[in-house]
Amino acid sequence: MGAKIGSRRLISDRPGPGEGIYLDSSALVKLYLPEKESEALDRFLVGRRDLVISELSITEVISAIARSKREGVLESKHVERIYEAVLADARSGSFRRLDVSPAIHRSAERILLASESTPLRTVDAVHIALAVFSGVKYLSTFDIRMSEAAVRHGLKVLRF
Repeated sequence: MGAKIGSRRLISDRPGPGEGIYLDSSALVKLYLPEKESEALDRFLVGRRDLVISELSITEVISAIARSKREGVLESKHVERIYEAVLADARSGSFRRLDVSPAIHRSAERILLASESTPLRTVDAVHIALAVFSGVKYLSTFDIRMSEAAVRHGLKVLRF
């Protein structure tokens, strides 16, 4: 049984060192914008050297930051600092970075075609394809539909 955090439980099957964790944008954004699960995720990821992100995740995080600015949640000066932090962290070597290639697109298309019972968004299928391609065992996402599809494609999902 997992440790209790708020009203949710962490799964007890946690990745060991080097097993690899792909962070989709719903997880990555929590490292830069305070959200409900941000602290628990940050504590869990500190010091890990097997984190994988994609250029797609970076762009989606920047989109979330821009949306927060448009909605008046963030001031321009904070947006610029967060933007620079995201890019600096991506360049720092803290993450292995993946790009979306034609092979990833074909894999995502196969995932979409196989997703008969779960409606899956295109971008979610791309994230799953990236995670599978990268060879990680774990996916960190806060999207329920994506979690279900990821498990069907051989990934373990971290839940907080």
